[in-house]
Amino acid sequence: MTATVARLKDLQFRLEYALLRTIVAGVRAVPLDRATAFSARWWRRLAPIVSPKRHKRALANLAIAFPDKTPQERERIALAAWENLGRVMAETMQLDRLVKDPSRIIIANPKVFDRYKGKLGPIVGCSLHLGNWELAIWPLTLADARPAAVYRSVNNPYVDQYLRDQRKDLYPGGLFGRGRVEGDHGESQKTARAIMDYVRQGGRLGVVCDLYDRTGLPVPFFGKDAPTVTIPAMIARRAGARIWMSRCVRQGAESRFVIELKELKVPRTANQGADVKWITAAMTRQFEEWVRETPEQWMWSNRRWS
Repeated sequence: MTATVARLKDLQFRLEYALLRTIVAGVRAVPLDRATAFSARWWRRLAPIVSPKRHKRALANLAIAFPDKTPQERERIALAAWENLGRVMAETMQLDRLVKDPSRIIIANPKVFDRYKGKLGPIVGCSLHLGNWELAIWPLTLADARPAAVYRSVNNPYVDQYLRDQRKDLYPGGLFGRGRVEGDHGESQKTARAIMDYVRQGGRLGVVCDLYDRTGLPVPFFGKDAPTVTIPAMIARRAGARIWMSRCVRQGAESRFVIELKELKVPRTANQGADVKWITAAMTRQFEEWVRETPEQWMWSNRRWS
C-alpha cells in the first residue's frame, strides 16, 4: 500500500468514526427508553427494505424452525426480531448508563450463582443472540470475576477502539478479537490459542455460540443439523473449566431484562471427541429451548444452517 493510499484509507476511517460519534451523540442526547423505541420502530420498518437478503434469510430460518406456523406468523416474528435488534443497537450506545441502573437488570436465579461466585475458578460463559446478548455476561461482572469476551473485530481501527472502550464496564478482563487477538491481549497470537491459555490461567471468558460455523460440528438445531462452534466445549474440557449458559430476555418493550443462568455439566471421559460432541449438542438443545420461548427476541437474520 502506497503512502497516498494509506492516507486516503486513514481519512476514510476517520470520517466513518466521526459519523459514528455523531450518531452516538444524538442517541445519548435523549432518554434511553425513548431512543430505543425510536430505533426499534425504524428498524422494523426499514430493515426488510434496506436488507432484503437478510430478511429473506430470517423467513427461511423461521420456516425451518417453525414449519407449522403460517407465513404471516413467521413474518410477524421476523419483524419483531428486527424491532428487538433496533433496540439493541440503541442500547449499545448507552451501555454504561444501562448497567449503572440496577432496576433494569435482574438475575432470575441468583441462588444458583451465589453458591459459586466466591469459588468460581475458570469459566466459559456461553450465550446466544437473544434479547440483549451484550448483557448476558453481567452476573460474572457483578461477581467481580473480571470476565473477558470474544468479539468480532471491526476493520476501522478508530471504530474498533471506540466499541471496545464502550464495553469496558461489561468486560473488565478485556476483549479478544475474532481471527487475531486485538487490543487488550496483543496482536501476535491466534485467538483460539490465546483464549485457551487465558481460561487455563483461571480466566472467565464469554462467547456467543449460536452462529453458523463453517468448520463446526453438525448438531441438531430445530430438527436440522447446524454446523456449530466447538471451541467452548474444547476449552472447558481441556482447561477444567465450568460452562455457564446465559440468556438475557427483554421484559416488554423497554430496556429491562432478566438474565437466567444454567450450569452445563462438562463430561471428561477417555473419549475427548465424544465429550465435545455431547457438550456442543447439549448447549444447542438449550439454545433451541430458549429460542422457542421467545422467538421474537432471537436474531433470525443470522446464518445458522448451511
